[in-house]
Amino acid sequence: MSYVCTEVLVRAGTEADLGPLTDLYNHYVRETAITFDTVAFTPEQRLPWLRSHPKDGPYRLLVAQDVPSARILGYATSSPFRPKPAYSTSVEMSVYCAPRAGRRGIGTALYQALFEALAGEDVHRAYAGVTQPNEASDRLHARFGFRHLGTYGEVGRKFGTYWDVAWYEKRLDESGRSGEPG
Repeated sequence: MSYVCTEVLVRAGTEADLGPLTDLYNHYVRETAITFDTVAFTPEQRLPWLRSHPKDGPYRLLVAQDVPSARILGYATSSPFRPKPAYSTSVEMSVYCAPRAGRRGIGTALYQALFEALAGEDVHRAYAGVTQPNEASDRLHARFGFRHLGTYGEVGRKFGTYWDVAWYEKRLDESGRSGEPG
């Protein structure tokens, strides 16, 4: 399954994307508190993560690729929410856009495609944790109908600063559909 959005192709991630995906994520590891990872990864270290997102089922990895240059502009994932079996119908959502790729609708295109890919899967709830402040991510989740559940205060420390994480939830209907952004 693939989607084209104004010169951007959204498609399933593959092992060929591992290098660019690792570089994109490492930007956030090194430069921001958006992720609480503190040490950059090698592509080999990220391979199990990539392989944990098959092309079907509830745990997906979608990438946004610039059509003319083939450059990876971002990615979105649905991953297990928690490891215990009773949580199997809940997923945790993440979206990362490449530096200088913001404000192009990449996050929206990725989430739109990801929720469409999850349609029909046995997924009842989607969750997202957003390090604060992050107005762009807060707006993206609100646009897709996530509701703010609460905020963990100073739950992580990175760069010598404590950071809050806002938690969002989206109820999916019985078919797994999430609806269009509003």
